[in-house]
Amino acid sequence: MERPAWAPRSIDISVPSVSRIYDYYLGGSHNFEVDREAARRAMEFLPGLPKISQANRAFMRRAVRHAVAEGVTQFLDIGSGIPTFGSAHEVARAASPGARVVYVDNDPVAVAHSEAVLAGDDDADVVAADLRKPQEILRSPQVARLIDPGRPVALLLVAVLHFVEDQDDPYAAVAELGAALAPGSLLVLTHASYEGIPLPAERAEGAVDVYKDIRNPLIMRSRDEIGRFFEGYEMVEPGLVPMPRWRPDTAPEDDEDPWALSGFAGVGRRP
Repeated sequence: MERPAWAPRSIDISVPSVSRIYDYYLGGSHNFEVDREAARRAMEFLPGLPKISQANRAFMRRAVRHAVAEGVTQFLDIGSGIPTFGSAHEVARAASPGARVVYVDNDPVAVAHSEAVLAGDDDADVVAADLRKPQEILRSPQVARLIDPGRPVALLLVAVLHFVEDQDDPYAAVAELGAALAPGSLLVLTHASYEGIPLPAERAEGAVDVYKDIRNPLIMRSRDEIGRFFEGYEMVEPGLVPMPRWRPDTAPEDDEDPWALSGFAGVGRRP
């Protein structure tokens, strides 16, 4: 298998990557056949995965625009993945030139590609770190340079928490990150769930097993369990809802793709 220039030598390109699988769902080009094969296996059980991913990305863009409208122009995007068209820094800059963004990911491919995309950009950077170790993120030189702790920050945890197992205590990690944020900061979050998936949970479990096979367990939490991540925040209307239902740009259509309604999205404000 030929190694493209964007794939660092340190990674094993024969092993599927969650970031590259997500890139494939979004129609990106930074993935390998091993990633596409894993994605296709998951789609045998959940054929709507690309639609879910697109709804997830569309929500992120709306939430970033909402943050800027609320006067928040600093963004910490953890589990950011491989930057594609319409990433957080592009959306934020379109609404507020000079907005600052720090991306965080533990996937070497996502980090390497982010570094290439952001080269020469003084107001954006990337940190190679893990959500499960908040202090490594908060104490990084990139965060120190770009994030003013005295001003509100939008903390983006979009499609990442469902890859953190309960034994790693994702609730504690989110609370620790939130404790470092100034009043008025926002928590922007999406999470996978069996609730809303337009087929029996028993069938959806087949896709969960695919992620387990590639050593990236997909943890499907209930709406109530997802809501616990917002403890200490005031929910922004309309609350924790299916992704397309969070402040849509246009009125929902009667024939809306049911797959887009899988999982939940919400934004909370730190009082």
